[in-house]
Amino acid sequence: MVDIPAPVREILEILETAGHRAWCVGGCVRDALLGRPPEDWDVTTAARPEEIMALFGDRAVPTGLRHGTVTVRTAAGGVEVTTLRRDGTYRDHRRPESVEFTDSLEEDLRRRDFTVNAMAMDLAGDLHDPLGGRADLAAGILRCVGDPDRRFDEDALRILRGLRFTAQLGLAVDPDTAAAIHRNRALLGDIAPERIWTELKKLVTGDRAAEVLRAYPDVIGVFWPEVLPMVGFDQRNRHHCYDVWEHTLHALAAVRPETELRLTLLLHDIGKPNCFTADEKGQGHFYGHPAESARLAGEMLSRLRADSATRETVIRLVAWHDKNIPRTRPGVAHALAALGEQDLRRLLAVKRADNLAQAPDYRFMQGEIDKAEAILDQLLAEGACVSLGQLGVTGRDLLALGLSGPAVGQALRALLDAVMDGDLPNERQALLAAVRGQRAETLSAGPAEK
Repeated sequence: MVDIPAPVREILEILETAGHRAWCVGGCVRDALLGRPPEDWDVTTAARPEEIMALFGDRAVPTGLRHGTVTVRTAAGGVEVTTLRRDGTYRDHRRPESVEFTDSLEEDLRRRDFTVNAMAMDLAGDLHDPLGGRADLAAGILRCVGDPDRRFDEDALRILRGLRFTAQLGLAVDPDTAAAIHRNRALLGDIAPERIWTELKKLVTGDRAAEVLRAYPDVIGVFWPEVLPMVGFDQRNRHHCYDVWEHTLHALAAVRPETELRLTLLLHDIGKPNCFTADEKGQGHFYGHPAESARLAGEMLSRLRADSATRETVIRLVAWHDKNIPRTRPGVAHALAALGEQDLRRLLAVKRADNLAQAPDYRFMQGEIDKAEAILDQLLAEGACVSLGQLGVTGRDLLALGLSGPAVGQALRALLDAVMDGDLPNERQALLAAVRGQRAETLSAGPAEK
């Protein structure tokens, strides 16, 4: 028995009491049957949009009346209530040009994307499943409703949604559906970048993201063609036992499912094909690939209209992923100052996953990453000075010593570097004495020769 939340039950009860059949439908039913908490609950009903609006009064928001959708506000958030419908012709691979309302639940379910999303449940807990969604769910199969070519032609985003469901839910794509995904992939070129971005984030954080990406690089390559040269690209380097794409997928699978981390690992070597050179012994090298990868990552994320915070984080981590951070207090302190705690911990996770995806004989860096993390923990526990705000002197103190203009900022940065390097204690008098000594040294040197 699926436990329908009280606010959703109330909506169903109001509709049923008014004489309108109503059901929970789609992904919420699928997730509930899998024992997963649904992200949201959707309701379908025989009631027409104007009847829904009248029943729920000022709680009802007309969010898509043309397609029969009203959002009902509840204490737990909005619930979409949509009238049963059959869809008209699709011409933009996105939405039907028209819809026709119906009293048939089965007609409504037959217009949906996949059988596991084409189930409905009523207040009594009875499952309505004319298309075999529950059996497919039990068998771990993702199958289109009806003709897969037609489903993907209607809304091309279903191609990416199918891959996302596979990555998130661990379903195997039915062979006919899989063939249609490959066959219709070019239709994604008609889909708004923002919609692709929303699905891609969910895909890459799925438990089976690496497996899906391995099977469908041609699909990802429709909107990110930069991925395609990585597939099968032989690194010809003793540090690597995989080609660039396989290395990328093994690294992605080795990091926790956080959007920024998964995207960083997906893109950290995207620039390698552009940077490849071979030495006289035939060994492959990728000089400058972190900078090139960061450049390409920025372009690719901007193309999908990624939010600026995610884009900037991924670019930063990609640019840093191959930098050596000395396993010393000064080395880790300088990295902490540059990145902050959150991104430095992310960078260490990236380095760990990157190293785990290298040849077995070169995975010894795991211990070195442990050392860096231990030093980071110690610095944070001690409240070590790694920012100008923690420095024992301020710009005002240096102005009082006679410094002015850019010299103030330069002196503060030099003092912070000295503190992080362990050359000066973070104590006011010691810092001021260092500035006085530096000034005296500069003055005694006299004017520079021209």
